[in-house]
Amino acid sequence: MVNWLSIVDKQDSVAVIFVSESCISITINDSKKLLNVFGKNDENLRLIESKIPVEIIPHGNTIQINGENQSIKIAKDVILDIINRDDMGINNSTDEVMGSIRVKNSQTSLINMENNIIKTKIKTIIPRSQNQNIYIDSIFNNPLTFGVGPAGTGKTYIAVAAAAYFLENKLIDRIILSRPAVEAGEKLGFLPGDLKEKIDPYLRPLYDALYDCLPANKVQKGLENNTIEIAPLAFMRGRTLENAFVILDEAQNCNTVQMKMFLTRLGINSKMVITGDPSQIDLPNNIQSGLLDALAVTKKIKEIEQVYFNSTDVVRHTLVAKIINAYNDAPKK
Repeated sequence: MVNWLSIVDKQDSVAVIFVSESCISITINDSKKLLNVFGKNDENLRLIESKIPVEIIPHGNTIQINGENQSIKIAKDVILDIINRDDMGINNSTDEVMGSIRVKNSQTSLINMENNIIKTKIKTIIPRSQNQNIYIDSIFNNPLTFGVGPAGTGKTYIAVAAAAYFLENKLIDRIILSRPAVEAGEKLGFLPGDLKEKIDPYLRPLYDALYDCLPANKVQKGLENNTIEIAPLAFMRGRTLENAFVILDEAQNCNTVQMKMFLTRLGINSKMVITGDPSQIDLPNNIQSGLLDALAVTKKIKEIEQVYFNSTDVVRHTLVAKIINAYNDAPKK
C-alpha cells in the first residue's frame, strides 16, 4: 500500500512515499533546497547513514531510504527536520543535523520538538537533544527551572535565548543576568573599574548568547536603560524582581545562604532559570554548594522543574563529550 503524506508546507514541496516496510522515498520538488538538505557532497546524508542503520540513495531530487522499518522512519524524520530548518532559513550545519539525529533516535520522546522552537529576530533555536527539548518546555511553562549538567550542553545559551524571546515579545519588561564571581579568588571591591566592569568578565558567556539572539544595538540600548541588567549576586539582597526574566549562571558556586536569598527574589510575572555544573564547584571545601542544597530542598515543589543534562547533550565538538565521560569514569581521588 502506498501512502502520500503532506509534509512541511502548503505548497506540497515534499512528497513521502512508503514504498514497502523496508523502503521510503522522499521527493523534494524545489531543486533550490537540494544542496542545503543533502549537504556538500551529500555529507548530511552520509552523516545520517553513519548514525542510523540505513542505506540512503540520492537520485536527482529523490532520496531513497532502505533498512529496517523503525530505522527508515527515524532517518525519514531527520531528513524532514533538515527540510523544515531550510524552510526557516536555518543553515543545516553538522551540529544541527547531529542534534536532529539525537532527538529522533531517542525512544523516550515525551515532547514534540516542533513545539519548542525559540525564535528571535536574528536567531532560531531548535533543541538538539531530548533534554534540551524538556528544558525549553519547562522554561516556558514553569516559573522556575534548574538546568544542571556539564559544560557545552546548551543550558546557559538556551536560557538567554528564551529571555531574549520573552523580552522581544513584551512578555516581561527586563532581563536580569547574575553570576557569582567566586572564580576570581578575590572580592569584587578589589577589582578595577565600576560595577559593570568588575563583573563583565564573569558574564561573558551570557553576553555572547545575548548578542547571538538580539541585534547588537538593542543589547547596547538595553544595557544603557536597564532593560538588560547586570546584577552581581552579592548585590541582589533586598530586591523583588517583578516582570523580569532572571538568569543565575554557574550557580554551583553560590553558597546556601546566597542561593536561598536569590530564590526568594522571584516576583510577580517573572521567570527564573538557574544553571550550574556540580562537577565544577570552586567553593572552599568547607562551604556547601547552594545549588546542590537547593536541588534537594525544592525537588518536591511541582512548579519547579529540575532538568539534568549529560554528555549525550553536549553540542560542542564531539571530543568534549568524550572528555566529560573520561573524567566521569576516572577514579575519584
